[in-house]
Amino acid sequence: MSVEMNPSGLVRPTPPRPINEIARETRVDPRIPALVPGFDAPFFQAGLAGYSDGAMRLVARAHGCPFCITEALLDITLINGGKGRSREDPDLLQEECGMGELEENRAAGGHDHPLAGQIMGTSPETMAAGAELLVGMNYDVIDVNLACPVKKIRKRHRGGHLLTVPDQAIAILEAVREVVPASMPMTVKLRRAFDDTDEMADNFERIFIAAYEMGCDWTTVHCRTVQQKYKGPGRWPFLRELVKRHPEKLIFGSGDIWTVEDIFLMLADTGVQGVSVARGCIGNPWIFRQARSLMAGEPPAPPTLIEQRQALMDHFALSVKLHGEGSASRQMRKFGIKFSTHHPDPETVRKRFIAVRSLSEWRAVLDEFYAEVSDPTAADEQPHADHH
Repeated sequence: MSVEMNPSGLVRPTPPRPINEIARETRVDPRIPALVPGFDAPFFQAGLAGYSDGAMRLVARAHGCPFCITEALLDITLINGGKGRSREDPDLLQEECGMGELEENRAAGGHDHPLAGQIMGTSPETMAAGAELLVGMNYDVIDVNLACPVKKIRKRHRGGHLLTVPDQAIAILEAVREVVPASMPMTVKLRRAFDDTDEMADNFERIFIAAYEMGCDWTTVHCRTVQQKYKGPGRWPFLRELVKRHPEKLIFGSGDIWTVEDIFLMLADTGVQGVSVARGCIGNPWIFRQARSLMAGEPPAPPTLIEQRQALMDHFALSVKLHGEGSASRQMRKFGIKFSTHHPDPETVRKRFIAVRSLSEWRAVLDEFYAEVSDPTAADEQPHADHH
């Protein structure tokens, strides 16, 4: 997934009152924890292709994230025993990624719950077969991806492409719903349309309504079109109008959540009951802790250098357990780049992370740039974590 971390052209609505007041008055919709015990706050970590593996999820949970979604797992790959069967199974993760240094956190023992297994594919038959495998792998929710805008996904007629063929999309949802037990939540990830034509707007509405009629518990709606991919501002007014048209439905919003303030601004401006944090949480697990702080009436503290070091070490160690040191070293470079934005010397640290090739080199960067600070006031000099 191409990740643009400095969006341009964003126009934020004016909050009806100060964000800290909005956050302090925010409560999770009781329907959410009733459906998914442990999902106790109105925000969560999205499924992010190439990012949101078990390591990223466990670090997010250690910092207050109440619910996570896997990156999209292809139905055919699942059926053939590939990714998803081996590296995303929550039970295997618990066996392989117990981290003693996280024992004070919810992530202790690799406790990657509550968790949605997100499935993506083309035909009702293979999607049902893949979903049935996920049901047996101890996921808490099954999420169907009808949103991915990546070109190779669209060319294979899956993900966001299905918004162009509503009959096929609805048939897939029906097939998955048949194999997901009634006691297990099933949800859908959508974009607001394939493009901005009236025909595609009608397609979205058909699929959206059908999802709830067949018993889906909520939808997460990204406020860009499939053709927009990840470029240009999302349309929060679309989410606002959608909620107004369907006030009785659980609807989660996605798009342009870059700071902790954005979470509460979207809740207040659009009326959605939950906010999906996607690119804004890459290298920034503290956004979840900060959101909980704001809800508790406390200021959203930026991460100190020591907290950054610990998160970086935990993330790398978990990644090594999941993928092996060679693969983890390559994968963690992209996370180091995002984490570096919180450092007082972000450009230098970014370049050093790009050059990392091993765990020892990773530790060398931490020892040089994230050394323990003896002066307790030094932490106050760190830049605010959310504005990058």
